[in-house]
Amino acid sequence: MKRLLRYLTPYKKECILGPLFKLLEATFELFIPLVIASIIDRGIGTGETGYIWKMGAGLLVLALIGLVSAITAQYFAAKAAVGFAASLKHALFGHIQSLSFSARDQLGTSTMITRLTSDVNQVQSGVNLTLRLFLRSPFIVFGAMIMAFVVDPGAAWIFAVTIPILMIVVFGIMFWTMPLYKKTQSELDGVTGSVRENLTGVRVIRAFRMEQEETSRFVRQNDALTKLQEYVGKISAMMNPVTYLILNAGLIVLLRSGAVRVDAGHISQGEVVALVNYLSQILVELIKLANLIIQMTRGLACADRIANVLDIPSGMESGAETPDGETEELVSFEDVSMKYSGAGAEALSHVNLKVKKGQTIGVIGPTGCGKSTLVNLIPRFYDASAGTVRVGGIDVRDYQTDALRMRIGVVPQKAQLFKGTIAENLRWGNPDATEEQMNEALTIAQAYDFVSTREGGLNAKVEQNGRNFSGGQRQRLTIARALIRKPEILILDDSASALDLATDAALRKAIRSMEGSPTVFIVSQRTASLMHADQIVVLDEGEVAGIGTHEQLMENCPLYQEIYYSQFPKEAA
Repeated sequence: MKRLLRYLTPYKKECILGPLFKLLEATFELFIPLVIASIIDRGIGTGETGYIWKMGAGLLVLALIGLVSAITAQYFAAKAAVGFAASLKHALFGHIQSLSFSARDQLGTSTMITRLTSDVNQVQSGVNLTLRLFLRSPFIVFGAMIMAFVVDPGAAWIFAVTIPILMIVVFGIMFWTMPLYKKTQSELDGVTGSVRENLTGVRVIRAFRMEQEETSRFVRQNDALTKLQEYVGKISAMMNPVTYLILNAGLIVLLRSGAVRVDAGHISQGEVVALVNYLSQILVELIKLANLIIQMTRGLACADRIANVLDIPSGMESGAETPDGETEELVSFEDVSMKYSGAGAEALSHVNLKVKKGQTIGVIGPTGCGKSTLVNLIPRFYDASAGTVRVGGIDVRDYQTDALRMRIGVVPQKAQLFKGTIAENLRWGNPDATEEQMNEALTIAQAYDFVSTREGGLNAKVEQNGRNFSGGQRQRLTIARALIRKPEILILDDSASALDLATDAALRKAIRSMEGSPTVFIVSQRTASLMHADQIVVLDEGEVAGIGTHEQLMENCPLYQEIYYSQFPKEAA
């Protein structure tokens, strides 16, 4: 939790004023039993009606001041808690964005979602309750005990015995449940991951008629979470009945002792009522304190989980280099190997490749051979395990990350659009793009025709994930988004798989004729998309099986021949 307290720093004033107003409310509350005792002994006992009305008015004033103090304290506590949660979410989201792909893969999407939502909300509730009750409840508990000694030291020993016993119960349950709440949140990660997986893969689940199996898997995970929550809940639920039992036992002893002392003339009836009120106040406040401790336990468990994410290093430190001058080789791979975290084998092994400015490079091979891994090393989405990847003669690890990625346009395998308009999505590539530049990018990406006929044109709405567009339209819009920044290096990672051959050919022709002649990396399973590339890299289980032109590979690369003839019959070829 200490790691997160700095996000409360801007709310120092609220963190001080909130508890202070709660203490003010508590102070007035401690005087109420004395006023009631005075009304009973002097007003009712002697029949002074005027005194009863006067002291009754005093009670209303105390209640009004307490109400105003409580509302003010709630305002400051809520402001601090909500502001703290907002700052924490911003910091956590920003840190997650800074994490390398390797760190994110290790952490898991469902875990990050839980940290940003459920965990932060639990910590926010904990901060709110702490500011309101952490000082107030102990103040009233010990204040009531002191007031009991003031009223009647002879009966106050009951308070001195009852309160320590209650403290042992409350803190014992707290230490028992804290590790269990951590485990509960971990189980929640699993359920969240299962729900997310089912929602994103619902079409595949239905296509293979796996609804029953996935439902059963979810029920098993949910039942495990439910049982754990019930177990923790039962332990936490023990707090109220046990504290009530102890306090009511103390109340019975107090009434018995009070009756004897009243009969002996040591204290008055009003003082007995005051002592009962003080014991009742202790009961109420200890229940509040118990609930506060339960919430604090949850909040601390969640705070530790959030802090663990914030403590994860980015994994990729940005360099200091920026592009400086021209080199003959724009991109080069020098004995590059790559292994994913936790993987058993290398995804790439000893890759050597030199690419000149303006060339088109095709990358092909069987599924899982490392094609995407190869091109992901260029914008430094991942770092090579061994060897060096250079862009413009500079090791990508020495670049300023922004400077490197400004030179590169990437179109990933999955066409991802964001809720907004077509223009807003295109401006991800260039925030200052004009309408003319957007239309030019759409034309090159073969998307201008369907965008111009859509209602609103560039201002047409895009639903979340672009679900109001077809797969081919989404791919063309993502290609336009990458082209609009006019990159030196354009990476098309199997990003034309949903396009027909004619549109694919027109797209490649338009890219080749672009001003500035970008260096293009095309990852594809289609040999037709790569046949005219200057170099084609054939990968097989992470190793280079061949590099050359289409004609050269048809002569000396059996794997490329196999892929080619699987798509074009020998007679037609």
